[in-house]
Amino acid sequence: MRQHVDLLIIGAGPAGMAAALAAAPSGVSIALLDDNPLPGGQIWRDGPQAHLPPQAHDMRAQLQQHRNIRLYSATKVVALAGPKRLLLEDPVRGWTLSYGRLILCTGARELLLPFPGWTLPGVTGAGGLQALIKGGLSIKGERVVIAGTGPLLLASAATASANGANVRRIAEQASLASVSRFAGSLWAWPNKAIQALGLTSSQYRTSAHVVQALGSDRLEAVRIQRQGRVEEIPCERLACGFSLVPNVELGQALGCRVVERAITVDQWQASSLPDHYAAGECTGFGGSELALVEGRIAGLVAVGNNDQARALWPQRLRWQRFADRLNRAFALRPDIKQLAQPDTLVCRCEDVPYSALSAHSGWTNAKLNTRCGMGACQGRICSSAAQTLFGWEPPSLRPPFSPARISTLVCLDEGGELP
Repeated sequence: MRQHVDLLIIGAGPAGMAAALAAAPSGVSIALLDDNPLPGGQIWRDGPQAHLPPQAHDMRAQLQQHRNIRLYSATKVVALAGPKRLLLEDPVRGWTLSYGRLILCTGARELLLPFPGWTLPGVTGAGGLQALIKGGLSIKGERVVIAGTGPLLLASAATASANGANVRRIAEQASLASVSRFAGSLWAWPNKAIQALGLTSSQYRTSAHVVQALGSDRLEAVRIQRQGRVEEIPCERLACGFSLVPNVELGQALGCRVVERAITVDQWQASSLPDHYAAGECTGFGGSELALVEGRIAGLVAVGNNDQARALWPQRLRWQRFADRLNRAFALRPDIKQLAQPDTLVCRCEDVPYSALSAHSGWTNAKLNTRCGMGACQGRICSSAAQTLFGWEPPSLRPPFSPARISTLVCLDEGGELP
C-alpha cells in the first residue's frame, strides 16, 4: 500500500510534537511517526508508574485536535524505498510512505561504556533504569548506585527514590569545580535552577566513577573510585550512563551530513539534504527546552513560515547557551575511557572482549575479524563505545534497519527497492 504526505516527521518526542503543532495551522498533511506506543519520546516516556508533566499531556491533546496530523505509533522505518519514500512497519502491516518534506527528530540514546562487571544482571543505563521503573518495575527496598555523568544521574536517582529504592551513591565523574561552575551559572535559567534544587541529594559525589560491578549470577556490589580511594558499596542495582549519543543513523542513510556524532543543520534547522530538516537531540544533546524550540522552528520552516521561525531564534540561542555550558561541565575525563580491562566485554551480543578489538585499526576491520556488532543490537551499543574508546567511525546503517516481516519487505515490489 502506498501513501503520501506533505510533511513527514520521524520521532514524536518534544521536538517532533513541537514541529507537528507548529506546521499544522498551514493545513498541509502531516504524518508523525514513532516506535513508542504513545508520543513523548524518552524524556516523556509513558507507563504504569510514569508521571508526565502537564506540558506533555497538553501537547498530546493538541495533536488530537488537528485533523491534518496523523499519528503513527509503534511504527518503525525499515528501509529507504526510493527518493523521498520510506518503507514502514507497525505491529499489523507494512507499507511505503512518500513525502514532500521530512523532519528528523530521532532523539538520542545513552552512551554505555564497558567496565568490569557491566554485563551482570542488575546493571542498566541511568535512563534505562528510569524507563524500567516507568514501565512498572518494582524496586521498593532495593539498594541502588547511580554512576556516570550529567543531570540524568540526579533525575534517575529521584525516580528511584520516589519509587521506594534506597539510593546509596550518586557518583558523578565531573569535578566539584566543574559542577559548581555549572550550578553557579543556572541563575540565567531560573526553571533549571529550581529543578536542580529539587534533585539535590546527600549521596551525590563529584570526581567519582565506577571501577567494577561485583557479583556471580547478578549484581551484588559496586566499587566506586573517588580521589584515589576505592569504596565498595553493596547494592542490587547499578544505573550507569556516560551522557547521550544522538541517533543519526537514519539521517546518515538518507544522506544528511553528520559531524561529531550529530546531524548538522543551519539556522533554519535544514540539513545538508534539500527538503530534509532535523531538530532535537539528533542535532546535539541540549535538553527538552532546546528540542522544543528547534522543533517549532523546523516545523514552521518546513511549511514556509520563515518569519515566524526567525522570531524564535533568540529563544533557541538562549537554550543553546545552556546546552553548551552543560556539555562543557560534564565532558568525559580521559580516565573514564580506560575503565575496561583486556577481558572486559565490549560487544555483549557476540562476547567480544576489549583485547580482541584494541589490536584493530577501525570498525570494519574489527567486525570482520571478531564479529563485533553482528549481534542482536546490530552494533548500536558497541559501536558508540568503540567510537569513544578508539576513535573509530561508527558503521553506516544498512537495510533493513531493524528486523521486519517478510510481508513488509514485499511492499517494496509496489515501487520501491532496497538501495
